[in-house]
Amino acid sequence: MTASKDWDILIRGGLVIDGSGGTPMTGDIAIADGRIAEHGTSLDPARASEVIEAQGQWVMPGLLDIHTHYDLEVELDAGLPESVRHGTTTVLMSNCSLGICFGNQRRNGEDPIVDCFARVENMPKHVLRKAADLATWSTTAEYLDHLDTLKLGVNVIPMVPHSMLRAEVMGLRTSVSRDPSEEELQRMESLLETAMAEGYVGFSTDALPFHFLAEDPNRKTKIPSQFGSYRELKRLTAILRRWGRMWQATPPKDNPAEVFRNFLLTSGRAHGKPLKVTAVAAMDVAANRNLVKLAKILTRLLNSTLFNGHFRFQALAAPFRLYWDGPVNPLAEEIPELRELNEPDLEDREARLRILADPDYQQRFAAMWMHGKQGGIAGLKRKMRAEQMAFDRDLAQMVFHSGCPADWVGETFEDVFKRYQVSFGMPDVIRSEEERAAFEALPLMATTPDEGEPYFVLGLFQLYDTDLRWWTISANRDMEVVKKLLTDPQIFPGFNDSGAHLTNMAFYDGNLRCLQLAQMEGLERVAAQVKRLTRDPADFIGIEAGRIGTGDIADIAIIDPEALKTYDSDAGLKFIHRDVFDHEQLVNRSDGVVSHVIVGGGVVWRNGAFTAAHGKTKLGRALRHRDAGAAALKTAAE
Repeated sequence: MTASKDWDILIRGGLVIDGSGGTPMTGDIAIADGRIAEHGTSLDPARASEVIEAQGQWVMPGLLDIHTHYDLEVELDAGLPESVRHGTTTVLMSNCSLGICFGNQRRNGEDPIVDCFARVENMPKHVLRKAADLATWSTTAEYLDHLDTLKLGVNVIPMVPHSMLRAEVMGLRTSVSRDPSEEELQRMESLLETAMAEGYVGFSTDALPFHFLAEDPNRKTKIPSQFGSYRELKRLTAILRRWGRMWQATPPKDNPAEVFRNFLLTSGRAHGKPLKVTAVAAMDVAANRNLVKLAKILTRLLNSTLFNGHFRFQALAAPFRLYWDGPVNPLAEEIPELRELNEPDLEDREARLRILADPDYQQRFAAMWMHGKQGGIAGLKRKMRAEQMAFDRDLAQMVFHSGCPADWVGETFEDVFKRYQVSFGMPDVIRSEEERAAFEALPLMATTPDEGEPYFVLGLFQLYDTDLRWWTISANRDMEVVKKLLTDPQIFPGFNDSGAHLTNMAFYDGNLRCLQLAQMEGLERVAAQVKRLTRDPADFIGIEAGRIGTGDIADIAIIDPEALKTYDSDAGLKFIHRDVFDHEQLVNRSDGVVSHVIVGGGVVWRNGAFTAAHGKTKLGRALRHRDAGAAALKTAAE
């Protein structure tokens, strides 16, 4: 008969980076019943059922991903594998005013999940409908109960999303056509108050000017959160302030005065108590170099003794590389002429071709494309990198990926356009018969090169539609600037957008990239950055996570520092087919960097493969605010 063991797992000899920011120490960690039972320097391996030899590796709290849209994927694949493999053990969902805490909300012929998510998060409608079919609950309490039943591979943290709150109270169509009545606003307040009592960590809103609905008759209409007035926002965030919960926001980026007014709600001096606010914005935008300076100034001002706020921006730890499917991309929604091509369903090629063939549309597209490229005030703003648009329309920054002649793959649009220009007088520049056929199929360019550029792009969209895949980097082109943002104590590493934009972006490994940048500056910086990826956001959100002390839940990532040092994220970027989506997805592969991931005391990732427990055993938790128990007692007493 085998003697019983004291511990389920013993991690031996790793360099423990505990999330405190202190000096890492070599030691052992013992895990029993899902929690850390002991830690020391010479724990007896005979007392453990499983021993993980971690010599030469970093042992740290599981990483937090604080900006995800996993609300739908967790219904289709509760294991969330694309985060697990990169050492993430806790994800914050329901960002940008979108989520499913009220169920699918299908009433009166409306389908809010499909309408809201499809274009904002660039997700195919059949995937959204599949997930919405499963969202059969109708209250925030039932949603938490539902999440508790899932075989989660990571911990999930839901929020109350503003767009869905408005749709729940007003109906989707009404929520984007008028202001709420006083009775409706009070109902919103009541629902949010109830959710806070149930343990929800916060509330998310959205004000980015390029987030639109995706179903008739709403295709030219922004999502409900965009219609919330300042008065509505102030009343709803007052509930968060009273409960000590968090407001996640995206700023109305084209209106600095409104940005300041909204974010001034963080001020404890103006409102009696600070409000925790975390805001998502691409700060080091290629087309506007002033944004990063303004973001830093705003953050310091709001957190100063003058305003006494509790405000944090989120920064991405990677170049903001976005893949386009022909003209379809989230950045396209910012520009009216490109937005027209994003309004039809992805599958509706005929609708896009009708638009592209319209001479009036072609003229408008050409004027948009050349704006700022031909001198004048607009040209000066472009030269000074002070444009409003996030997409800078620079052919030298647009790179062919697939769905085009093989000669073009890896080349920029500028490379091919220049060859196209001279091919009429110098046909020998044409590289292959495939390229010759493509050039002949494109419409003839106009009489001058400047006029030819937009017509070249139009021609590509006409010829290939969404089969043409290409990419551009719209922000974070200068990694020295990114490093400064990531080490700024008033900015969180984040903005990974995991679970959204299935074919547009992949930053599932964003936390690893952040650690890799820190590694270049030494172990002290790594320890500080681990704290910023674990304990700091956990404390800001108000959850029990980000620690590996005795008694803590055993959520742990073990990382090979030598593999991290040589990790090439771009080389691991690939498109795969996900059966649960019946669709392809852009993902990262960092295999070899993360050796083990432990969630709730169970190993879900080991040496490059998922374990049998992953997605089959409930290991992750649906996290409530750490004060949820006290809040429930208070509510019951009242």
